[in-house]
Amino acid sequence: MNQLKRLESGIKGLDTLLKGGLIAGASYIIQGRPGSGKTILANQIGFNHIAQEGRVLFATLLAEPHDRLFEFLSTLSFYDKAQVNQNIQFVSAFDTLENDGLDAVVKLLRREISRQKSSLLILDGLLNARTKAESPLDTKQFISELQGHAAFAGCTVLFLTSSQLDDGSPEHTMVDGVIEMGEESIKSKTVRKIRLRKTRGSAAISGGHEFEINENGISIYPRIESVLTRSALMDSDHFTTVSSGISTLDAQIGGGLLSSSVTLIMGPSGAGKTSFGAQFLTGCTPEHPGLFFGFHESPQRMRFKAQALGFSFQALEKTGALHLVWNPASTGLIDRLAYELLEIVERKHIKRVFIDDLVAMARVAYDQSRVHGIFSALMAELRARGVTVIAAWEIQRLLNDQSVGSAPELSGVMDNLLLIQFGQHETELQRQLSILKIRDCAYDPSRLEIVMSDTGIVLKKV
Repeated sequence: MNQLKRLESGIKGLDTLLKGGLIAGASYIIQGRPGSGKTILANQIGFNHIAQEGRVLFATLLAEPHDRLFEFLSTLSFYDKAQVNQNIQFVSAFDTLENDGLDAVVKLLRREISRQKSSLLILDGLLNARTKAESPLDTKQFISELQGHAAFAGCTVLFLTSSQLDDGSPEHTMVDGVIEMGEESIKSKTVRKIRLRKTRGSAAISGGHEFEINENGISIYPRIESVLTRSALMDSDHFTTVSSGISTLDAQIGGGLLSSSVTLIMGPSGAGKTSFGAQFLTGCTPEHPGLFFGFHESPQRMRFKAQALGFSFQALEKTGALHLVWNPASTGLIDRLAYELLEIVERKHIKRVFIDDLVAMARVAYDQSRVHGIFSALMAELRARGVTVIAAWEIQRLLNDQSVGSAPELSGVMDNLLLIQFGQHETELQRQLSILKIRDCAYDPSRLEIVMSDTGIVLKKV
């Protein structure tokens, strides 16, 4: 089967959505309201194309001078001033459009494409071309002629427009792809979204995907549940036992947790979930390193908490056996967090992960209906990579004489479920652990008292 030649955008998330990149020699519209990020996206693609030994022609039909564009682009890391007027040429066709019309613009751009030997043309201000056209047929003819000249020269074209064009517009019918950028709001949350409205002759990942603009330009995070669709097929059929870090718990569950399994430990604030996770991470080694991926406890506090239990995280970190990552629980994009977690796992060859906690991670999600799918895909991928996971889940119930009710919806995709609650014993409160589920292994369901000391956690039958 023939494979279409691709022009990689150099933006990882966009190339993922496009199944490898833009089709070389094709034409695309990038549309969105002013401020949506069109110009940044196009220039980022352009400068990335130069890094791949391409040549770029950026033409504008707008009255705005290039100096203002350069001033803005200079704040972004991908911008390379030395490449301007070398491998990327900026040309204004505004006066030509105003004085001589669309035909003259086509001739100008045709001449510049040939002279610069451009392999990527970016045309900003397609809306101005539309207003100059006397009819939709003239708009089609303008785009068609430009496409023909560009294709003959082996040049890919990006048309930028602030107009919200619909699927039946003359512009949409003429191009091979449409990339739409915008914002969506729910209550007090606003998130930038990108979607592929049209991708002629090529597969693509549909729907809206979150992106952000920062000092590096645009970062796009494809919906992770639409990308990680085959993780379960990579599961191993060979499992070993991994210690939970608590010998008395291991004795209750057949010697330990199965490798590549996911354990959800539920409990109210202060019940000891983080301490459980900390003790689990003490089993990390340089050959099988671990990761603390947290939202509440800073690395400094985690080191202090481990020290109170008699363990030195600093010593583990020094040998490369342990890595601590803290994320603010109030901001961020949930897809970005998931990709960051997987990137660290891959780069550091992580084999143990403690996530503290999933409720905080879910809180940053713009669309709460996606949370279950995101976590299901993420956990399946971690299993497929041979990672043993413990994840905390904060609940509001404090005492074990209160009805537990239903476990989180996510519990169905977890291998193991542990519940910590407070139980009253005479005049004291005890932390008590209940084992609700251990997949594919017999376990002792007896309720256990959690005893914390300066030598770690010990479990005793109540």
